[in-house]
Formats: sequence, C-alpha cells, structure tokens
Amino acid sequence: MICTFFGHSDTPLEAEPLLRKTLIWLIQEKDVKLFYVGNHGNFDKMVRKNLKELTFLYPHIRYAVVLAYLPSTSDCEDFSDTIYPDGMEHIPFKYAIIKRNEWMIEKSDYVITYVKRTRGGAARFKQIAERKNKYVINIAK
Repeated sequence: MICTFFGHSDTPLEAEPLLRKTLIWLIQEKDVKLFYVGNHGNFDKMVRKNLKELTFLYPHIRYAVVLAYLPSTSDCEDFSDTIYPDGMEHIPFKYAIIKRNEWMIEKSDYVITYVKRTRGGAARFKQIAERKNKYVINIAK
C-alpha cells in the first residue's frame, strides 16, 4: 500500500501530533509501506520529518520526496531521499507541480491531507483524490 500527502503551505505545527498518529495507524493497521511526499511548504516539511523519524521505528517502511523539478547543481540540500518521476523533464515548469501531484495520486491508495480552505492546490488535489476513489484522510480540524 502507498500513501501520499497534500496540505496547505501554512499548515500550523499543531497538526503534527495528529499527522504522526495517522501515519502510525496507516503503518500498523493498513500495512502502508511506501509514502510519497512533495517538497513545498510547512505540511510537506512536517510529513518528511515524521517519515524520516518513523523509518527508525518501522524499518520496513520507505518514503520518497517526489520532485517536480530537477534540483540545480548549486543546491546543497541532501537529495538522497528524493525521486524524479520519468517524463517530468518534458513538462513545462508552469505545470510541473500539477503533473507531479497527479502522478502521486495515481500511485497511491491513501491520501492524507490538511485542508481547511476550499480553494488552492491542496483542496484541488484532495478533490481529485476523492474523485479517483482514494482513501482520503483530512487531518484538519
């Protein structure tokens, strides 16, 4: 089973305990072993941090940060936990995040979201995941 994530870039830190609890539930109860996360905004940073920590508690799980763009050679960040989907190099820059998010939805069985607003990218991809009958968990209260 595979899980991906969509949330507002300004997701507050108060969401982290419920995010972690949901991740553990998916690992223990739903046998999710692979997680795909983006790399834009607070929600993605929170998810990445928790997945990195959880790989020590659950060594059978894996995660990958799915890039919408190839990093420049001057970037100093560690990219060892990233993937760049095939074909993304042909997508215009303007549409790269959309195509990356669509790719993540197609690959996933579960989608964890933090969506409080009805507009914006997180809300849009939550709706797409629901239309594709993915199991969507919105942790926004």
